[in-house]
Amino acid sequence: MTFNFQNLNSITRVAMLKEVEYDLDHNNLYKSTRLNGRGNNEYANLLKCAIQSGNEVTLAESLTRDFFKETEYRTRGLKQFSARVPQNANETLAEGEFNRFYIRALCVIAISKDQKVVNVYRAKDTTNPRIESDAKIGKNVDAEELLADLRTNIGVDTALKLPSGPNSGLSVKLI
Repeated sequence: MTFNFQNLNSITRVAMLKEVEYDLDHNNLYKSTRLNGRGNNEYANLLKCAIQSGNEVTLAESLTRDFFKETEYRTRGLKQFSARVPQNANETLAEGEFNRFYIRALCVIAISKDQKVVNVYRAKDTTNPRIESDAKIGKNVDAEELLADLRTNIGVDTALKLPSGPNSGLSVKLI
């Protein structure tokens, strides 16, 4: 299933690309620990191509299996163990990061239009939506605070919990 990015247009794509460049300039572009050397080398260009003319699906399709490690280390309690990298690692990475740059771009656009907030909505249907995710739908979020949070807290966990973890399906839209 694909996301329904309600405000994805040429203006948003330009703002998304600027946010990628911002991260590259600050040496802060998220690189999944699941990516191998080749994946790390190619990721930024694949992300920019998807932003220019694609979406999270085209990004996932470009992140082929040979961009990922075979195994990863996980910790459960005090024990560390090796596990196979999931087959859908490309989709999880693509969805999460494309959405994060989309949200950041909308925050920049909202701020430039003197709009103080963006509105949370479910951009992708999920089979088992989390209660905490559902509670955020329809809420307005301060655009400056959200932008700062997403620029600072790269990867999955942010202070504002938006997007609400991998596979939440939450995004934002302009009001």
